[in-house]
Amino acid sequence: MLNSTLVSPEVFNFTSVSYNISWYDVEGQEMSDQSGRFLVSGGTLWFLDLKMEDSGDYVSIVRTPSKCFRQATKLVVELPVPGECGRPRKALQTLTNMVTDILNCPLKDYISKLNSYNVSSHVTWYRGCKRIVDGTDRYTYLDKARLKIDGVERKNNSFYTCTLSFTLGGTQGSVSETIEALVSEKYFLAPQVHEPANEIIKAPFGSNFSKRCLVFVPCVGKPYADIFWRKGDISYVLKTTSDQIYSPKQRTWNQEVPITGVWLERVLMIPELREEDFNINYTCLALSFRGIPTGYFTLLPEDPNIIVPIGSALGGVMVLFIVSIVTYYVFKLDIVLWVRRTFPVLYTNTDCDGKSFDAYVAYPQPCALGFSKQVEAFALCTLPQVLEKACGYKLFIAGRDCMPGTAVVDSVEDNIQASRRLLLIYTAAPFPSKRHASSTSSNNNNNDDDDDSSKSGGEDVYSDTRQQLEYVTAMHRALLERSLKVILVELEPISPAQLALFPESVRHLRKKQGAVRWWKNPSVGTSGLDASPSPSSRFWKEMRYRMPVRGKRGTYPEKTALLTL
Repeated sequence: MLNSTLVSPEVFNFTSVSYNISWYDVEGQEMSDQSGRFLVSGGTLWFLDLKMEDSGDYVSIVRTPSKCFRQATKLVVELPVPGECGRPRKALQTLTNMVTDILNCPLKDYISKLNSYNVSSHVTWYRGCKRIVDGTDRYTYLDKARLKIDGVERKNNSFYTCTLSFTLGGTQGSVSETIEALVSEKYFLAPQVHEPANEIIKAPFGSNFSKRCLVFVPCVGKPYADIFWRKGDISYVLKTTSDQIYSPKQRTWNQEVPITGVWLERVLMIPELREEDFNINYTCLALSFRGIPTGYFTLLPEDPNIIVPIGSALGGVMVLFIVSIVTYYVFKLDIVLWVRRTFPVLYTNTDCDGKSFDAYVAYPQPCALGFSKQVEAFALCTLPQVLEKACGYKLFIAGRDCMPGTAVVDSVEDNIQASRRLLLIYTAAPFPSKRHASSTSSNNNNNDDDDDSSKSGGEDVYSDTRQQLEYVTAMHRALLERSLKVILVELEPISPAQLALFPESVRHLRKKQGAVRWWKNPSVGTSGLDASPSPSSRFWKEMRYRMPVRGKRGTYPEKTALLTL
């Protein structure tokens, strides 16, 4: 087959200009189809039965309306070498030892031309003079132009001939080419892309970014492979450092164990990440005739760092919480009293709860244990002056509000029942015991008719009996019935030894709810119990905090009726 190269864009514009082509033999005669010998097909001259006398120069002439183009092609016909089955001239191809390799038939141009005529053809391979059967002895026909050899060995050093058979112009023809295959100890296999590993990478805006492409080529000798980076689908990354994205020179190093080969590395550099650099696949391609393996990564913007703002918010909330707790405990009394004073509608009106007094004041009576003029002055003067006159509370104070002729037991029971709180005032002196109260009561009964009995003895009986009744009733209702709140008012410092002599119920109540300590009032240290009261002092704030709330919110009629009953 001879081809004329005159019909090409480099010679003239054959797509827009009409032309014809003629072939002339070695004697200058125009050639035409000759059955079984020649076939003229445009720019191609086929020799269907080639003979030695066909050697010579063949001329193709292309004529256009304005020009004429001429080309001469020399045909050399050679006899086969005696004792060989292949062609005299051979194409040299290299096979790699110990790997699967491929031989390529040099007749690809013939196959392409026949395919353009829609002429069927097939290729037969020979090793020396022996025909190779497809799929046997580690040989496989991949297509019309390739022969695969599995596990190449040194004995594959040989001559391989590919013969193309076809039928053209009613004549069966064939053409052959011979390959001299040399098995080389030097080899390289398909590259293996280790990085990137088809992954997703996140990075912040404006940062400097780099990612390497790491490829291993199993080989002995020089690997015929190169690495390239591609942004997106078509944009290749160059080596120019002035670009927004660039890739420096490829770096290589050898490896002997566990597998002999060469590592290739090329780094992708982005000095400053911009918005257009994100949400794109960056692909590393390892180019070689063994294949083009790839690895890619997708660059995404980094997720917002919510740890810092969340930590700051939680820290701020924690600090605010701690400050609020500290502030509440330091200014608890002031806050609660201010809320009660400012928003009285939040609290229920106690005028209809069936109670006559806000508090029942229980204190050591004259001639009783713990009695003193200062205690009496505190109970009869200081308390009323602040709680009644300044704060508007209504108190029941024994010795001031008792009805003449009323029995002590009835007086204590009825007035405690009619009170919302009980102020239990005490000093460091021990509380009266039941034995002492019973003894005085017996003496009182035995001397009921003795008009000459001493006055102090009568006061003792009255005082201890009332104090004992007040204490017992208060503890019973506070600890057992839980119908009464007791406010402990401590007038003097109490030592541990003195506290041990107190009744267990008082010690329990003191430990559970604490006591309001008058002796901690700053003015007491210099002036005593009868010091001038200051309603703004902490003692009185704490007293008001523990006293009933004077609210303005009404109650439902049903609840009011039940409370009245």
